[in-house]
Amino acid sequence: MDASSLRVAETAAIHVKSAAGEPLYDGENAVRIILHSPGTRPYAVVESRQTARSLKRMNDNDGKVTAPTAEERVAQQAEDLAELTVRFEYLSYGDKTGRDLFEAVYADPALGFIAKQVAKALVDWGNFTPGSVGS
Repeated sequence: MDASSLRVAETAAIHVKSAAGEPLYDGENAVRIILHSPGTRPYAVVESRQTARSLKRMNDNDGKVTAPTAEERVAQQAEDLAELTVRFEYLSYGDKTGRDLFEAVYADPALGFIAKQVAKALVDWGNFTPGSVGS
């Protein structure tokens, strides 16, 4: 078998679900978020940034493992998820666009169910197989 035939797609779409777990639609259009796959450069950059943050916290705390504050965690997650987001389809947040839109949605605690779905989808390589749509 040629391993190159197993390569994942560069991006994939996940169909966003409500907090109750029901797929969201804007009229007849599926509300989707298009994400960079774990096999891409943006994903590698985010992983590297996460490692650097952890090492910095350890250095700042005399080598002790420490967790970020709740506020830092939410802000960092919003930044990371925004970096891995290509676009939103049929999802808005006030008049925000692009990266500002992504970060606003991911940083809003009352929309935390969206950030959780995206984070979960990103670690499942199966969501990025050609022709798949994450759920």
